[in-house]
Amino acid sequence: MTRELVGTSLKMNFTATEARAYFQALVPLVADIDDRDLFVLPPFTALWVAREELAGTAIAWGAQDVHESISGAHTGDISAPMLVDLGCRFVEVGHSERHRDHGEGDRQIARKVATGVHCGLEVIVCVGERVAMPTSTARAVVLRHLGAILGAIRPDELARVVVAYEPYWAIGAGASVASGEHVSAIHLAVRDYLVRLGCAAPRVIYGGSVDFDTCRELLAQPGVDGLFVGRAALDPVEFARIAHARVRPLDLEADAQSGGLLSSTTPSPSVR
Repeated sequence: MTRELVGTSLKMNFTATEARAYFQALVPLVADIDDRDLFVLPPFTALWVAREELAGTAIAWGAQDVHESISGAHTGDISAPMLVDLGCRFVEVGHSERHRDHGEGDRQIARKVATGVHCGLEVIVCVGERVAMPTSTARAVVLRHLGAILGAIRPDELARVVVAYEPYWAIGAGASVASGEHVSAIHLAVRDYLVRLGCAAPRVIYGGSVDFDTCRELLAQPGVDGLFVGRAALDPVEFARIAHARVRPLDLEADAQSGGLLSSTTPSPSVR
């Protein structure tokens, strides 16, 4: 049975100092979680802080992008060996904002996946349709992109690939989470595709407008192996609530009502 995976990307938020405060607030809130894997992807400038604050805790760390080359004349870019040296377990590639802001396409993302896997990182590959469309059409779009991105990955390497289904239209402020039926259908199709490629234990997580109100319904959907939380996780208390979903939700709700863990007054770092 696939172990659930719950994590977040902090995107371009938090200085190194603010990230340290965030990690110090988050660690004790999730220290009791041992039945699923947790991760945080801070900005590059805070990866060294993640190594200092998260080593030996329940939280793995990683990066939000990686260059497709191992080394070379690529000013401003970061290589996979650099990430490994900083203790990263995960790296994210192919997010919709990389498409939008940097013009990345499937071929470039495929090279990044291959490099990350080769260097021993677990690569979180983001895929999703650009606009809301019928589930059958969205499924075809997602599988077409995955075919282009993962076509050259060997079956034995697929264990290091996590697919994050993130429909573009369900990301960002004011966006609505996709329906459970839609999410489940896409996830099951992706899982089936990965199994046909030779992956024994595929991991497919959902990442569109996840918050505490929607997380349990999403986790209950067939094919959903975890969550890739967005802006809700910028508050460490809120991220801890989501990370505990389906672990002991009744206890947590009782804590919230009685002024316990979930009503913690620990301030979250400012979001820039």
